[in-house]
Amino acid sequence: MQTDGLTIGTRGSALALAQAHETRRRLMAAHGLPVEAFPVEVISTSGDRIQDRPLSEAGGKGLFIKEIEEALLDGRIDIAVHSSKDMPTLLPDGLVIAAFLEREDPRDAFIGRSAPRLSELPRGAVVGSSSLRRQALIRRLRPDISVVMFRGNVQTRLRKLAEGQVDATLLANAGLKRLGMADVITELLPLEDFPPAPGQGAICIETRATDARAIGMLAPLRHAETEAALVCERAFLAFLDGSCRTPIAGYARIEGDRISFSGMILSPDGSETHQIGQEGRALDAEAVGRAAGQAIREKAGARFFESWD
Repeated sequence: MQTDGLTIGTRGSALALAQAHETRRRLMAAHGLPVEAFPVEVISTSGDRIQDRPLSEAGGKGLFIKEIEEALLDGRIDIAVHSSKDMPTLLPDGLVIAAFLEREDPRDAFIGRSAPRLSELPRGAVVGSSSLRRQALIRRLRPDISVVMFRGNVQTRLRKLAEGQVDATLLANAGLKRLGMADVITELLPLEDFPPAPGQGAICIETRATDARAIGMLAPLRHAETEAALVCERAFLAFLDGSCRTPIAGYARIEGDRISFSGMILSPDGSETHQIGQEGRALDAEAVGRAAGQAIREKAGARFFESWD
């Protein structure tokens, strides 16, 4: 533990480390402290270790943060750096999200081996993805192609693609950019046709609710527009009780003092979709997201959600 700085906890993947190092650089710049003031502690998570089945069958996306949150609660680390889309909407007692960094491009990136665009894949092509949202969106747009489970970090998935295990895969553009690997992208999928996961593209920083020093040091890193957008998206997700078992998309835009949210829920096979739009004051971001969740639930009807149980 650091007297003047903060100990940063993170997963050990290349992307997780890139996000932790970005956070460290911003803390160093904000406080004029050396790199030694912000040591990075790598913590192995259940989500990283489970590779033989979908996370939805193993306990959900919280598996990527469980051990890191335990390290926060027992004081081994001061802050934890996460991909916002990996964060459950309900945090353990005593923990808070203290900062969202400015959001990167939230779009999904298509990386094609046999065709450069999703629309140009031949009938019967195989696309690999571990995201139920991406799987459902692909099936919605291209019911003539096959979608298979595709676990692993960015490098693992790109290696499997190069080996010919699939014809294409999808990854977050934000992650590829943070890794300096945007050159592998063959198509950026438009938000209108392929909306992102709530929180996609944003880094969030978690700490103990009682740690005033950590919260104070993180304050200069907070990006107000990203925070408002993510509060809205997470409220939408929370109202729908979103988890790894549920194909949900949502994206909020801030323009001046207004917020505009668009959300989508899909059946896993992509055959049924429901969309919603909601606007309001940016100051009311949480209420806007919650209202969108309520409206889309009423629009879809109880029958639609039976398959989510």
